[in-house]
Amino acid sequence: MESVRALLFLICLFPVLANGLTRHYRFNIVTRKTTRLCSTKPIVTVNGQYPGPTLSAREGDTVLVKVVNHVKYNVTIHWHGIRQIRTGWADGPAYITQCPIQPGQSYVYNFTLTGQRGTLWYHAHILWLRATVHGAIVIKPKLHVPYPFSNPHEEVVLVLGEWWNADTEAVINQATKTGLAPNVSDAHTINGHPGPIASCVSSQDGYKLKVKSGKTYLLRIVNAALNEDLFFKIAGHKLTVVEVDAVYTKPFTVDTVVITPGQTTNVLLTADKTLGQYLVTASPFMDAMIVAVDNKTATATLHYEGTLSSSPITNVKVPPRNATSIATSFATSLLSLNSKKYPANVPQEVDHSLLFTIGLGINPCSTCVNGSRIVAAINNVSFVMPETALLEAHFFNKQGVFTTDFPGKPLVPFNYTGSGPTNLQTTNGTRLYHLAYNSRVQVVLQDTGTISPESHPIHLHGFNFFVVGQGVGNYDPNTSPSTFNLVDPIERNTIGMPSGGWAAIRFKADNPGVWFLHCHFEVHTTWGLKMAFLVDNGKGPNESLLPPPNDLPKC
Repeated sequence: MESVRALLFLICLFPVLANGLTRHYRFNIVTRKTTRLCSTKPIVTVNGQYPGPTLSAREGDTVLVKVVNHVKYNVTIHWHGIRQIRTGWADGPAYITQCPIQPGQSYVYNFTLTGQRGTLWYHAHILWLRATVHGAIVIKPKLHVPYPFSNPHEEVVLVLGEWWNADTEAVINQATKTGLAPNVSDAHTINGHPGPIASCVSSQDGYKLKVKSGKTYLLRIVNAALNEDLFFKIAGHKLTVVEVDAVYTKPFTVDTVVITPGQTTNVLLTADKTLGQYLVTASPFMDAMIVAVDNKTATATLHYEGTLSSSPITNVKVPPRNATSIATSFATSLLSLNSKKYPANVPQEVDHSLLFTIGLGINPCSTCVNGSRIVAAINNVSFVMPETALLEAHFFNKQGVFTTDFPGKPLVPFNYTGSGPTNLQTTNGTRLYHLAYNSRVQVVLQDTGTISPESHPIHLHGFNFFVVGQGVGNYDPNTSPSTFNLVDPIERNTIGMPSGGWAAIRFKADNPGVWFLHCHFEVHTTWGLKMAFLVDNGKGPNESLLPPPNDLPKC
């Protein structure tokens, strides 16, 4: 009789397990005094933690996160890389999909993890608050579904970031006032700690990754830095890449991981030594030497069980900041797993073929230091943030908030990677690009030499895309497509564009709503390097944007 009851219980439980659980989280946005680099300052945090708590779930689960704002700033949270199918109201970018959560208010983000498993992350998506308001999202496969690689002994989240001794809001406000570039950070961090730095040697400033000899570990690496691509290394150890941006890859082994702001990378680390301590490093990559970076290297320690803490640490040489060859090799090694279970459904034909030039400009500013300010633009349009949410304006048909005339190609072609045009001024506007549901879209992201070429990390909300091609110099529509990989290109949500080059991405517009595309260097987003796609509803029963929730914040 007991076995029959147990069987009935499992039968009743099966639909719940198949469809996923509902998981509830509460994020209190609070200020906490935090000490780094031998100085203390108040920072904005999730639940008083820096980095914030890891949000854990399984593929198919529904997640409800109640975010309560206890600080003086307006707040939103973006669930970076979550597809948000039909739930754009939960995507999080301020004034794009929602008005911000005002001080003393709350909002419940409600979304389902459909067809995704791996490492993603969340962060504030307003002002520069994401400097400290961020954390990892770990999506395990459905129950009893294995990884497409050997099961690790343990899984470890490593969040890479930047630390400013100054208030980051003061940093960007001062830059906006003067029209100049903001100050760079004072340190890089690994799980919130920079490691000992010459100006401040403190035991509290080092993260320790403890391992057992002979065991394999899955490291879930997140780049939460505001403005810098990073190299990640562990002395004496190789790293096998198995996933990026919550998409499984064909495994490949490296000694250096390259990761831009916004990206996540899962690697397998085999602890193949017997004893010892080994240096872990996160250092900057920037091959445009005219661009200022924080040159300090964040350090942590890989510590083998049984090793004395006083044992010497095996060092590792970090790559030069302009090691383009390492970055290029890493990017071109990334391929989708493209197995029967995890296919790469690359659009073979396209309905929209777009060319987006990415770069900087200079606009007049009577109150700025030099009578001008640095700006950034896509197709020479510096995006102007609206005063109400674009998704709300679209859903309720509010007029005068945006236009749908974003140019699909540069209005004035020029030698993009050459010296650039003599007129560096950009236009301003809240302009969207309109797509019908299920459109197949190709976007060629073209870096420009205007002021300086640079490797921009470009992030698309609401979709994954396939990186079907990339190269150095100007994209040639006649010859460049012959180099495209339409079989197993890497699929992701954030791409580091080649400096002075181009990258071609493809995606299917199967998610109705308004979806942000922007540079994940926060300084460039602030300067206007952003736009949005407006995707129509489809005709089927599950192809329309859901109505907004009752607690959607108001502007």
